[in-house]
Amino acid sequence: MKKIGFIGLGLMGEAMSKNIISKFSGDVLVYDINQDAVSRLVTAGAKPAASIREIADTADVIISMVPRSEHVREVYKALLPGLHKGQIAIDMSTIDPSVSIEVSRQVEKTGAIMLDAPVVKSVPAAVKGELGIYIGGDKSAWEKVKPVLAMMGNNQIHMGENGRGLVMKILHNLMVAGIQNSVNEMLTTADHYGIDKTDFHKAISYGGATNWYLDSKINSLKQEDYRTAFSLQNMAKDVNIMKAMLVESGLNLPGVDVVKGVYDCGLEDGLGEEDFSATYKVVKTNSKDNTEGK
Repeated sequence: MKKIGFIGLGLMGEAMSKNIISKFSGDVLVYDINQDAVSRLVTAGAKPAASIREIADTADVIISMVPRSEHVREVYKALLPGLHKGQIAIDMSTIDPSVSIEVSRQVEKTGAIMLDAPVVKSVPAAVKGELGIYIGGDKSAWEKVKPVLAMMGNNQIHMGENGRGLVMKILHNLMVAGIQNSVNEMLTTADHYGIDKTDFHKAISYGGATNWYLDSKINSLKQEDYRTAFSLQNMAKDVNIMKAMLVESGLNLPGVDVVKGVYDCGLEDGLGEEDFSATYKVVKTNSKDNTEGK
């Protein structure tokens, strides 16, 4: 393996690619429409790709990290004409699993192999190379790129065939969102009864309701600091993917609808670019609306 191509240099992609640049002994080609991000990575040791096609033509391993399903389609539309046998393409974006499966079949026709490998945790973990990575697709291909993925994350798990990494990512994020909603509702109730957030957090730590979300966000919630580590609009995207999966599967999970309602309100209130913990404001505001006149 002599050359890795990385496409998509947003907050996560830039941090992830920096780890590859610092740890990989070969060349790292980078591409993004944001030339400032490209310039920063060239300064860090990467080589700029003139196009996505250049990466398809020359890289042994190709990594993409873009926001949405439509962006993955666009990236692979540009990649497909240059893909060939022996290459492994790893899409680390969080998108609709059915779209990823469709694209993986297109890739297979070129002789290359595609894996879905979405990540959990946010920017600070990406900077440290401590992401969790869920892999879907050919297991032997995963074995070959394990060392590359290890440059970005300290935990990897193969979940099954193409799309299953993404299914697991959506399940993970919806579980976080459900825990988050419970935290938001109980903090709102605690406030109503005059219980301080610090005391609430300490009391929770004594019992079975201890959770990562409350532990990691309590200071931000106390300070009403909603600077973005993971945006509300990105989590809303994942919630809507889950809703589409439920429609496809015929499952009925009422908790997903509750969470979706909160995120829909957050988007309507213009909170999309704030941290996803800003859902606390949505729950707190709506709790007051529901008690008016009582």
